[in-house]
Amino acid sequence: MNTSLTTLVEQAKSGDEGALSALLTKIEPALRAFFIARIGRRMDVDDLVQNTLLRVHRGLPDLKDNTRLKGFAMKGALYELQDFYRGRYTPKEALYDAHEPPDVISHDSHPEDKMDVERALSSLSPKAREIIELREYGYKYEEIADMVGSTEAAIKMQVKRAFERMKDTLSVFLIWISVPLLFPR
Repeated sequence: MNTSLTTLVEQAKSGDEGALSALLTKIEPALRAFFIARIGRRMDVDDLVQNTLLRVHRGLPDLKDNTRLKGFAMKGALYELQDFYRGRYTPKEALYDAHEPPDVISHDSHPEDKMDVERALSSLSPKAREIIELREYGYKYEEIADMVGSTEAAIKMQVKRAFERMKDTLSVFLIWISVPLLFPR
């Protein structure tokens, strides 16, 4: 890395907004080329580049060796690409105001299905239910973690466990209602 980029990193770390902007502008073309080489010229490239730049911006204070910015940025790009391949960037990931989730309109043609889901949701703790509902609204794990005062990893684990519990609850319910059908009196 050249000396001017190292100087920009130092200035950006000390709070110089102009240096931060110049720094992010300088690494943006390399990130864009990285994503285009891997997924082509899709609209997702812009989102991936922006999220990587945000990741670099947030992680800049943790960068110990200012000469390693490019490696640091490329590692962030790799994490974003992995999230992309895992399906993180789906249309369901819409962003909403954290304090005003969107209205959810249900067009269920079978109200009994909703009752089963409500029964499964009622088996969860209030915190787990809140997390599942926020996830359904389309919030990202990181946003949910900020809202409930937890870590992103903990939220992911709570979602996984909540879905397992809901699945178990629905399975027990389905067995319970099918027994009279299997063994009529």
